[in-house]
Amino acid sequence: MTPLERIRIEKAAADCGFERETVLNERGQLELRSATFPEIVWLRVATPLGYQLTASLPSLLTTGAGCGELLVEGIEQLYQALHQVAATARTMPNRVADQFRAKTQSLPKTTEAERLVVQRVGQDLFRAALLDYWQGRCCVTGLAVPSLLRASHIKPWAKCASDNERLDVFNGLLLAPHLDALFDAGWISFSDQGGMLVSKQLSAAARAQLGIALEWSISGLKTAHRGYLAHHREHEFRHG
Repeated sequence: MTPLERIRIEKAAADCGFERETVLNERGQLELRSATFPEIVWLRVATPLGYQLTASLPSLLTTGAGCGELLVEGIEQLYQALHQVAATARTMPNRVADQFRAKTQSLPKTTEAERLVVQRVGQDLFRAALLDYWQGRCCVTGLAVPSLLRASHIKPWAKCASDNERLDVFNGLLLAPHLDALFDAGWISFSDQGGMLVSKQLSAAARAQLGIALEWSISGLKTAHRGYLAHHREHEFRHG
């Protein structure tokens, strides 16, 4: 790793949330760390234009139960990969719920108005986590206007058994307004692989008026999404 390569990598890492000083180990890997999560990413130059990433938690770098390694080509792909890893690490299961408990432990919860205030804190944290995880874009259409996007629960808030479920980033999708409304009401759902499912109760004319493209899908789903998506398909989606 040349000094120039190290400078470029360290800038990319800092820009993407790995703000702690890097360490070069004996295997020629840079150790990337953050003050906001404990997971570690190791990075080495694999080819003249390629970088190999290895993570202390394999799921940070894979969509399934892979080996925790990822090869990217070029600095642009490196930025994308590091940003996604950092966002995933910041929003791991229970981390948002832990923030919620810390922020609300001293708030009164006696009256309905007080409970609504507490719920609003949770919803704001959930939305911020989804904006981070999905990089400020609708996970289906790519719409990148954050003020228009909706933090949509896959398993509805009221049906969740705990705050850990309600505030699990993997129980949420960041959606454009019309897709949020369709998903919330069960007119559409998604397969474990991200393919869009459209209820047969929604006519072809309505689909056309809503601008729904049947080939739309979600990329970036992880294993942790599947249980929630299965619930949505079984209990929220309009079958028949």
